[in-house]
Amino acid sequence: MLSDVMEDYLKSIYTLQAEGGPPVSTSAIADLLGKTPPTVTSMIGKLEERGLVSREKYKGVELTREGETVALEVIRHHRLLEAYLAEHLDYDWSEVHDEADALEHHISEEFERRVAEALGDPEVDPHGDPIPSADLTPLEADDSTPLDQHGVGDVVVVTRVSDRDEEELEYLADAGITPGTRVEVVDVAPFGMVTVRVSEGGREQSLPESVARSIRVRAIAEEDDEEDRSRREVEG
Repeated sequence: MLSDVMEDYLKSIYTLQAEGGPPVSTSAIADLLGKTPPTVTSMIGKLEERGLVSREKYKGVELTREGETVALEVIRHHRLLEAYLAEHLDYDWSEVHDEADALEHHISEEFERRVAEALGDPEVDPHGDPIPSADLTPLEADDSTPLDQHGVGDVVVVTRVSDRDEEELEYLADAGITPGTRVEVVDVAPFGMVTVRVSEGGREQSLPESVARSIRVRAIAEEDDEEDRSRREVEG
């Protein structure tokens, strides 16, 4: 049986692989988990012995299929718990991450099944992150891009928001920027502020570059935007 710490490592490696592809460096894992590189190296050795990761000297590590399956199960638990806490227990989306972190290793498969059923088998969690299916099929590659990579005039829809910083989530909720929100980039300052216009209400909001980087978005095709404008005119 794997320890909670081992599962945390596998989940973190999966996250880093999804963001930048394998192999994942020891330093990247250390930064994400707040560990020292020697501690990470020691744990990687244990995971390699169990056949959960493969390691290439001087390059980094990659999850094996078995390691990926374990990571997907932990991620499924985590994101289902986040959704349940938000939808049924009135937790704010900024509060659910730490609670889910504490519970994700300790729920049974029957509990997981009942939570998924109570939620109607959701595809995403409150932050827009995809929830792995019950059969733990690997998630599709994310085709979204960070908001800070877009320029003035770009119209995009928010798909995902990082759940790692509670204060950032509170800030974005106040600004009305959540998954599904359409925004237009109206200014990119040379000192790192990105200003967007939120489609709902037309409010402008300036975001520090670090916050804009944590927001994943998808560009809206011109024909989709025209269709949406026409629909709003009819409804209005």
